[in-house]
Amino acid sequence: MGLKLLFLILLAAAMAEVETQSSLEGCPRKCGDLEIPYPFGVGIQPSTGVNCFLEESFNLTCDNSTSKLLYRDNLQISSISPQAGQMEILMNISKICQNRSGVGLVQHLRTDDFTVSSTQNKFVTIGCDTLSITRAQNSLRQNESYFNGCATLCEKPPPEELNDKTCTGTGCCQVDIPAGMNSINFTVSTVNFTNVSSFNNCSYAFVAKSDWFKFSVDYLDYFPHETAPIVLDWTVSNLTCRNSSISSDHCACKDNTDLVRSDDGYGYNCKCKTGFEGNPYHPDGCRDFDECNASNNCSISTQALCHNFDGGYSCSCPPGYTGDGYVNGTHCTLKASSHSNLRILIIALGIVVVLLVVFTLASTTCLVHKRRTLKQIRQRNFEQNGGNLLQQHISQQQSYAERIKIFTEIELKNATNNFDEGRILGCGGQGIVYKGILPDNTHVAIKKSRVGGDARQIKDFINEVFVLSQINHRNVVKILGCCLETEVPLLVYEFVDNGTLFDHIDPSKTGHFITWESRLRIAAETVEAILYLHSAASIPIIHRDIKSTNILLDHNDKAKVSDFGASRLVPLDETQITTVVQGTLGYLDPEYLHTGQLNEKSDVYSFGVVLVELLTGNKAVAFNRPELRNLAMYFVSSVKENCLWEILDRRLEQKKNAKQLKDVALLALRCLRVNGQERPTMKEVALELQNMIAVEMHPWVKDEAMKEEEAMKVEESEYLLGHVPNGYGDASTSISVASHDSTQKQIAFEIANGR
Repeated sequence: MGLKLLFLILLAAAMAEVETQSSLEGCPRKCGDLEIPYPFGVGIQPSTGVNCFLEESFNLTCDNSTSKLLYRDNLQISSISPQAGQMEILMNISKICQNRSGVGLVQHLRTDDFTVSSTQNKFVTIGCDTLSITRAQNSLRQNESYFNGCATLCEKPPPEELNDKTCTGTGCCQVDIPAGMNSINFTVSTVNFTNVSSFNNCSYAFVAKSDWFKFSVDYLDYFPHETAPIVLDWTVSNLTCRNSSISSDHCACKDNTDLVRSDDGYGYNCKCKTGFEGNPYHPDGCRDFDECNASNNCSISTQALCHNFDGGYSCSCPPGYTGDGYVNGTHCTLKASSHSNLRILIIALGIVVVLLVVFTLASTTCLVHKRRTLKQIRQRNFEQNGGNLLQQHISQQQSYAERIKIFTEIELKNATNNFDEGRILGCGGQGIVYKGILPDNTHVAIKKSRVGGDARQIKDFINEVFVLSQINHRNVVKILGCCLETEVPLLVYEFVDNGTLFDHIDPSKTGHFITWESRLRIAAETVEAILYLHSAASIPIIHRDIKSTNILLDHNDKAKVSDFGASRLVPLDETQITTVVQGTLGYLDPEYLHTGQLNEKSDVYSFGVVLVELLTGNKAVAFNRPELRNLAMYFVSSVKENCLWEILDRRLEQKKNAKQLKDVALLALRCLRVNGQERPTMKEVALELQNMIAVEMHPWVKDEAMKEEEAMKVEESEYLLGHVPNGYGDASTSISVASHDSTQKQIAFEIANGR
């Protein structure tokens, strides 16, 4: 079935190719839906001067208004066959009805160079008591004329006496057309309508294709056609090619064709040679027909082989067989010497089958073992990476379980291009962060933990997953999920695309500079996030690693706090917890460092260091500059020595922002007090920053803010006394620094595991 379908497709393609070459280049190929094959054509093309027809007798007309192809006298053409040398036209039917008497309209056809086919047509009469007469002539044979007629009688009107499908004289009669006639006239007349008028309304006469007309009794009452198809035989004039020995350049027959003389001695036709197909009149001639792709005489049932060549094909038997391969020949039979070879082949085939079965079983066993091993490895990784600990956390807080998606290793490998180094966003103490793109085109950040079997690091990682799953704040990086089936655990969270805060305040990265107004807003947003962790979360959270590199900025420079690997949950009934000291050098609360007692004021101290970074543009720790090794101590010391304005970032337009710079410096000093009880709460820090921004945005708020500031001056004067550089304010804004015991206790500190 499949081979047959393929053959039909190839045959249709070949036929389409032939059709595209049926007319001359530059000539109309169709009129409406009807092909116009050469030697026929529609006139001479005015644009190119190409004569589209071979002889004048082949010159046709295309009625563009009706899309009909017309022969002379406006006879519509329904088909043309170059291979058969025939053309089919439509001719009117002669008709007379009972309300009229006499003779019907005479129909006349004159074809000149073409003849009415005597083998394909019949002269037909339909009716009762009807007489029709036809006259046929051959103008090329001294106007030979032939008369013929046909009479029908219906003496008994009952329809059952009239048989369908037969036309033998009762209700219908037909006669042959003489051969070689190129002119024909015919008409129909009635003898007596009186006796048959009850069932025979009209009578008809016409010339039509033999296989087109089949008589029906219903035609006596009503005949549904006004025209009938007539087949014309056409030939090429002898003047074009007088005999077959003339060169093909002077003959209508082209390559791979035979010339066929007309039976009546006038003109000739061309046909493709055996084994060729196409239009024998077209300049390209006939092309070879591949018999091997069609029905042929090769014995397929005996494995015979078909070989195509120009004009024919041959059959043969495959190696090891004898015979000619033809259906009607000796077929193909296996040679006697081939039986032993066949036996060897069968044995070899059996061995191959056995080996194939063994290989399949071994492969299946290996595949099952590999899958079992991978499953065991994934389960082991899940346990080593803290999966049980995470499940324990989630079971205690079921409401947060649906916020975390468990990704597969394949998903995250595809998202990061197999963790390509070009996708690395940054490295920290907890791991490496890659940029990933999920199948739905969501951009994410994927943290690959540095866990290597260290129970403490695993606990930190799982802690970060659990802590982030409970946080839903616009200024906190949102977790999307994790993957624990890999050798090292992976954490997936939202992608923040504008780098870290430190990238934007570092003087060495001038392309990322942000203004003081933006810095103040970012500080306020960061405080909002930390305050949410301390008071609004279902269980209070101490971040424990607030620093400028853990504050990310999005495309609108909005702050998002990240990296919760060191964070701790604080039970509601406890104000502080004792834990192993963990943090980052330069940001670590000295009181927490000495006592191991962790509370919310530890985050306040770290944020105070971030405020100093925003004011000065310097790193929290700089080993290459001894005086700036610890920025917090350097800041407090500089203010004490009345050098505040000398250490501020020169890019911050100090004259314009002097008031806010001084206020933020005061706030930073309060956050950096060594004694945690003397530091403000994060809520107080948030209110002060909001007031600063509100005063700047709404000047009418300044009076109330100044009153609150005066109330605080008594306390602040114990710490801050000094002056503003010339041009940066009046006497009311002068500050100074007095000694304080707590500042003397400030110490340089380092953390072995600081990030």
